[in-house]
Amino acid sequence: LGHTSVLVVTDRALRDLGLADEAVAGLNRDGVTLTWYDKVDPDPTYGHVEEGARILKESGATAILAVGGGSSIDCAKVIAFRKYNDGDMTKWAGMGNGPDEAAPLFVIPTTSGTGSEATMGAVITNQASHKKEIIGGEAIHPKAVALDACLMVGLPKPITAATGIDALTHGIEAYICIWDRGTRQENGRLAVQGVFRWLERAVSHPEDIEARQGMAVAAYHAGVAINQVGVGNVHAIAHQLGARYGIPHGQANALALPHVLQACLADAETALAELAVVTAVSDAASPAARAQAFVDAVTDLIRKVGIDETDARIQAADWEVLAHAAMDESDGYVSPRLLTKPEIMDTLKRITAG
Repeated sequence: LGHTSVLVVTDRALRDLGLADEAVAGLNRDGVTLTWYDKVDPDPTYGHVEEGARILKESGATAILAVGGGSSIDCAKVIAFRKYNDGDMTKWAGMGNGPDEAAPLFVIPTTSGTGSEATMGAVITNQASHKKEIIGGEAIHPKAVALDACLMVGLPKPITAATGIDALTHGIEAYICIWDRGTRQENGRLAVQGVFRWLERAVSHPEDIEARQGMAVAAYHAGVAINQVGVGNVHAIAHQLGARYGIPHGQANALALPHVLQACLADAETALAELAVVTAVSDAASPAARAQAFVDAVTDLIRKVGIDETDARIQAADWEVLAHAAMDESDGYVSPRLLTKPEIMDTLKRITAG
């Protein structure tokens, strides 16, 4: 595509492990000039974006390559916006509010979960408000994606598990939402089926290339699904847990997912019953029984991959603030229905250790 100078956005761990350099070895061989921003942390902030954007402008790079998980990809997306746009980035918050122009973005994910490689949205933490803000726009939709399981075999089991449940959450929320748009149901189904088939194997056998590739494809389908309809109540709660306590996003989703599904069981019964059939969880005659079996299977899968049901970082004193923030965020989603404050408070109580 004519790009001979590229900014690579990644994190220090991937750089130290040599995975990021391995991913761009072909560009080095072809004489492409590479500039690096490798200081992305989990839950990137506007400060990370500014630092990366400064390096982008100083280097003169004409394109960006994100190598890493959702944090690196999301940070790279907003850096891409910053190439041609100055001013207050917080004013871009909200899907579709981002600028019309951005540097071309290419992605090589090293985890299987966020689906950011397939979406036109990014989640950035506002350090001042302790909130995660969604920034999106067509200009930051990645131009191309490479799914390479060889870059994922070294992923630790806890990260494999948490990112896998993130992908599962995306697939489920897209499938059960009330906006019947595009291919969200087909991609959501493929994501859920893929996670049920491959996640346990990827966690228990980290070097299994087939399982890693299966999860990579499942996560990509999940990303395609949420790119069309967004996420839902689970994410509305999980984003608050991540912003306030630094709980990794996949883990936060795993905490909330079973309880949110249980609360919405009646409202999403038909869709959940369908997922029970396509994942071979249940073929009971009653849709209600199939739906309940699917929720139970999700709960069991989270337990099997080693994610705790509670987290000691969550504080009862914060429940009220967390609940209101989750309600505010969920108002913009197309979930089967909005959760009530008592339901969110109950979820927070159930996932708070002790």
